[in-house]
Amino acid sequence: MIRVLVADDHTLIRDGLRALLATAGDIDVVAEASDGREAVERARATDPDVILIDIAMPGLGGLEAVPLLKREVPNARILVLTQYEQPDYVRRFLRLGVAGYVLKKAAGTELISAIRAVHRGGLVLDPAIAREATSEAVTIDQMDSADSYDSLTERERQVLKLVAEGRSNKEVASFLDVSVKTAMTHREHLMQKLNLHDRTELTRYALRRGIIRDET
Repeated sequence: MIRVLVADDHTLIRDGLRALLATAGDIDVVAEASDGREAVERARATDPDVILIDIAMPGLGGLEAVPLLKREVPNARILVLTQYEQPDYVRRFLRLGVAGYVLKKAAGTELISAIRAVHRGGLVLDPAIAREATSEAVTIDQMDSADSYDSLTERERQVLKLVAEGRSNKEVASFLDVSVKTAMTHREHLMQKLNLHDRTELTRYALRRGIIRDET
């Protein structure tokens, strides 16, 4: 059996995925998580073979959780399952070492095949985005933007997302289990690296980069 962890902030989607994967016969959903931090905790506890993870989730999203998952459960294969088709997302996740990127709109028997493929050691990319996502023809602006984000440490990326969601320094510190002073230091460093000057600019950057969702 292929042991799978499903991380998505929508209960209905998790329920649907569990029901779909139950039809495969060789896939067992051993754990579920509603955000990135819970995904890391559940992965550590259950040691899954494959982790299905969404990008945009409250608290720690997919981009912030993947490096932690790679460290905590290095043998698990990570498969991104999302609605976002932007090639930049795919490039960023490939740089993080995920085993695949599949669109939710194509989920079904294709998802079952993707899980089996990554479990065997393969790399799976949705054909609708694979060519553009893996193309080397990236504009200078895209390269500069990617390099700026890539310069952030793992913790700075976590703080960026939490601050962009509107959390206070105290809330960020509590969520990440660090001191308020440490949280503020991370925030200052990431803003310097990204050349941002206030929370508004930081939030706009996070929206533009798809780190948080525009709920309006």
